[in-house]
Amino acid sequence: MAKALTGLRILDLTHILSGPFGTMTLADLGAEVIKIEPLEGERTRGLLAQDPKHSIEGMGAYFINLNRNKKSVALDLKSEDGRAIFYELVKTADIVFDNFSVGVTQKLAIDYARLSEINPRVITCSITGFGSEGPGMHRTAFDQVVQAYGGGMSITGDNIEQPQRAGLPIADLGGSLYGMVGVLTALYERERSGQGQHVDISMLDGQVAMLSYMATMYFLSGEDPEPIGNSHFVHVPYNSFKTADGSIVIAIIFDHFWEGLLAVLDCDELRKPEFDHQPGRLANKTFIENKVGEVFVTNTSAHWLELLEAQRIPCAPVNTFSQALSDSQVLHRNMVVDLPHPNGQLTRGPGNPVKLSRTNEENFEAAPLIGQHTDDVLGQLLGYDAAKLMMLRKQKIIG
Repeated sequence: MAKALTGLRILDLTHILSGPFGTMTLADLGAEVIKIEPLEGERTRGLLAQDPKHSIEGMGAYFINLNRNKKSVALDLKSEDGRAIFYELVKTADIVFDNFSVGVTQKLAIDYARLSEINPRVITCSITGFGSEGPGMHRTAFDQVVQAYGGGMSITGDNIEQPQRAGLPIADLGGSLYGMVGVLTALYERERSGQGQHVDISMLDGQVAMLSYMATMYFLSGEDPEPIGNSHFVHVPYNSFKTADGSIVIAIIFDHFWEGLLAVLDCDELRKPEFDHQPGRLANKTFIENKVGEVFVTNTSAHWLELLEAQRIPCAPVNTFSQALSDSQVLHRNMVVDLPHPNGQLTRGPGNPVKLSRTNEENFEAAPLIGQHTDDVLGQLLGYDAAKLMMLRKQKIIG
């Protein structure tokens, strides 16, 4: 059975995380993703490559995961001959995806204006820290920098004096996710117009978009929200709580959840009429959460979760990676998969969260060695014979 995006060809110029995560997901869904990288390999290959705990034969965890299901063509885009080969590949491609700094694609003459002359149907996508225009477009961008600019970092943690970044690199990942949305939207529009277009993704834009309803709350009140840890500004109790052997979270959103919680905790100090409804609980937030915490710490997480789940109260253990990646539901959904190395060794990583009812074939091929597919791609797509490939390699145009 063909995967959903079979037949879609993407030239992938991305590196590190904000681009490769997006092209990896598209590759998982069946797109032919051809990684165009320098002769020495793109920079992600160096991350953790020499860390014995997190690599296989000089290929680190970043690269193993983010470049699965991709092909590698090593090509010198800084040379005129290298760009000529790239232009020929563009004629065969649907999408060209990059996350270079602003101005790099223009400098290399591989921006949308140039590529659309070669292939009017091509869709290009650039993920940058701050977008392709505006007074801040040349700011240096990394995930934490963009998290800080985006406002979300100011409400993360529990102390306004000690802002915290999100544990996951959400600015990088958000850029990739919006990049995927952008190229698939442009692809759909191309079915009507027959023309490609450029998708301009700013990681900062993504972070601001994720402020969502909290941004609207700010505009209505004029007040900056402050960090409140794992609690909630409306619902009580809604927090993480220590148990005898770990931590759990509960989310008492509706009054009937509160009734169920009282049955679980059996604490007379919480049985007050004013606590029966949300306004009264919010007014007594500190008292209620302290009392709930005093009860939870007396027994194990498993004990409390069994009782809470029996009452249909939203709850969960605060899982470590080892616990989350061995969860029965996660495993059932094929969200932990084998990731091979080109030498045949296996490690594991997260699966693809997009589950389709009809075209849901899932397989995960090894991240490529540098230039592993150069000869195959240039031979099959461009008709280069062995002699031409050898000449180009001697000239250090391909690798």
